[in-house]
Amino acid sequence: MTYLMPAEAAPQDRVWMAFPSAGYSLGDTESEHHEARSTWAAVAHAIAEFEPVTMLVDPAELTAAKRYVSQSIEIVEAPLNDAWMRDIGPTFVHAEDGSVAAVNWVFNGWGAQDWARWDRDEKIGATVAELAGVPIVNSELVNEGGGIQVDGHGTVLVTETVQLDPGRNPGLGKAQVEAELARTIGATDVVWLPRGLTRDSQRFGTRGHVDIVAAITAPGRLLLHTQTADEHPDTMVCKEIRHALEDRFDIVDMPAPDTLTDAEGYVDYSYINHLVVNGGVIACSFGDPRDADAAAILAEQYPGRTVVGVDARPLFERGGGIHCITQQQPSPNTERA
Repeated sequence: MTYLMPAEAAPQDRVWMAFPSAGYSLGDTESEHHEARSTWAAVAHAIAEFEPVTMLVDPAELTAAKRYVSQSIEIVEAPLNDAWMRDIGPTFVHAEDGSVAAVNWVFNGWGAQDWARWDRDEKIGATVAELAGVPIVNSELVNEGGGIQVDGHGTVLVTETVQLDPGRNPGLGKAQVEAELARTIGATDVVWLPRGLTRDSQRFGTRGHVDIVAAITAPGRLLLHTQTADEHPDTMVCKEIRHALEDRFDIVDMPAPDTLTDAEGYVDYSYINHLVVNGGVIACSFGDPRDADAAAILAEQYPGRTVVGVDARPLFERGGGIHCITQQQPSPNTERA
């Protein structure tokens, strides 16, 4: 059996999410709880204007979830540690006959980080696959959905600091990672980026997820996060990443927001971390002068889709964005059958 991960702009049946539960993302205070719950709910409601949304909710958070999430969102109880569905959930693929299957990666808290807990989240990939009613493709690779970006034709972007991370896959080399990506998502051309953004490489980051750096919008074309402020460390990082990509893709620059810092230091705010849905694009906004420009670029890259912005600052404060908290389930592909 061979599998192929479709492009994120392919037709979808639904989007999967997870509601914040007690821990790092929910926060410690009532105001932090309200901010997290409101933001996750805002993303879910934006998506629900285009297609169905299923929200996994830890039993302890069920009452809260029903206060924040409208009845347009399907709620399913499941034990959770955190709420980053892109990473804890499965990666959906098409089988040879066009049917849908789910790759169940190993999840270990973004490289067994000391602040992370994953005894519940490591089971969510299989849980979502079972709820979706699709076959499971088990993998022994420690990987997350935020760590891969595909064009739907076999090209995949990955990052040396993620898939080759000793905390994730000790002892594995590029050839072994590429072989597993070929088996599970149909990768025939693996493009390695040297690293991710600066904040994402710090203590509460993922160590370099590609989904805040680059997004393939069509075969051979990608959007690239572009920081140009001299004082921001990502200016040099972006140049390094561009060098790894410029001979392979037609690059469309996605300028970083004007906002450079928050209370914790230099931000990794990125418009790359958007979600493509049926007829729409759910985009990160930051209350920033660049928000409108980014929305225009996304509308140009995804013609015929409505761009809807959601304030993603509370997400980035917690370590991710809109793409990070969502996972699309593609529709069956009748053309591949």
